[in-house]
Amino acid sequence: MDLQKDELMKITCDREQLLAAFMTAATVAPSRSPKSILRNVKLEVTSEMTTLMATDMEVGIRIEVGGIEVDKPGTILASVILLGSILRESNDDKLTIESDENGTIVRGERSEFKLPAENPDEFPAVAGFSEEAYHEVPVRLFKELVRRTLFATDAESSRYALGGVLLEMEEDKITAVATDGRRLAKMEGSAKSVGGHGAGDTMTIVPSRAMQLMERALTDSGDEIQIAAHANDIMVRSPRATIYARLVEGRFPKWREVFPSRRESVQIEVAVGPFYSTLRQAAIVASEDSRGIDFTFDKGTLILAGSTAEVGQSRVELPIAYDGEAIKVTMDHRYVADFLKVLDSDKPITIDIQDAESAALFTTDDGYGYVVMPLAREQ
Repeated sequence: MDLQKDELMKITCDREQLLAAFMTAATVAPSRSPKSILRNVKLEVTSEMTTLMATDMEVGIRIEVGGIEVDKPGTILASVILLGSILRESNDDKLTIESDENGTIVRGERSEFKLPAENPDEFPAVAGFSEEAYHEVPVRLFKELVRRTLFATDAESSRYALGGVLLEMEEDKITAVATDGRRLAKMEGSAKSVGGHGAGDTMTIVPSRAMQLMERALTDSGDEIQIAAHANDIMVRSPRATIYARLVEGRFPKWREVFPSRRESVQIEVAVGPFYSTLRQAAIVASEDSRGIDFTFDKGTLILAGSTAEVGQSRVELPIAYDGEAIKVTMDHRYVADFLKVLDSDKPITIDIQDAESAALFTTDDGYGYVVMPLAREQ
């Protein structure tokens, strides 16, 4: 085979490194769009670095990828489906990618693919990070912010603000909040404002999809990321990736008012592992129509009881350090399980309860709070 032309670009890449970066970028590219050019990833190659770019006009990403030997710098557009499939299916450790005026050629040791060309100059610009005011946030904390709040968003709601995570940034702190109206998750931790960056009066509600992408792209060894929020968008930069996202429009609920006042509540400490195990057992008889589990806090014992007419009944006990009057509250077991799933099994949590009509508050010692509204239990 002789497909050689005058190359506009030529690189030799470590296939696995390029595949990992390419597939992360590809999650941004829309599978369907009136603008077919968006179903590509842009590769911009200079002698110093290779950058992958993708956008759906709402979210954009730039990723620097290693393991690239540059023979000739240049820029190409690569089909998400075609190049993604080649990178995934190839058995070669190294692949050569080159372009000419007729298309892109991908070569392995015993394979060769000729792909059609599109003009990279027509691809929309994907913003880089050039901010002077931003927040510095530890990578580990940011990943926890996402993991511990994202599940509580509600993409199906007509209230668009519930389909994202609220980020509040203060001088030395960042707080993430998500709610679907039936439960609310809040995680906070230490962060540093640089250049006077602060959210001000603007509501920074980041779309759930963008938060997922940010968490996925932050696999670098860097200790910190930079976050810059504006009136309509947000930029996040890690050592290898920069992500841009338009913010969700709408007003986020006044979440501080949702957190129960605890003047008359009871606080009980339990370990995640035993509590989660007990909950899973009690939920065996739950169904889509009957998701409520009765949580009865009694002297020395937490009793979890479920009942579904066509399935059966359950009653499971967990020893607890409590010697007060019995308090029973009915909650959706899935909401409680969602909270426990994102915590280490040996972690202690505190449960604040008041009565059957009041919300239950679950907290940890590292800035995580979770509110679950009670269910009205039919007798």
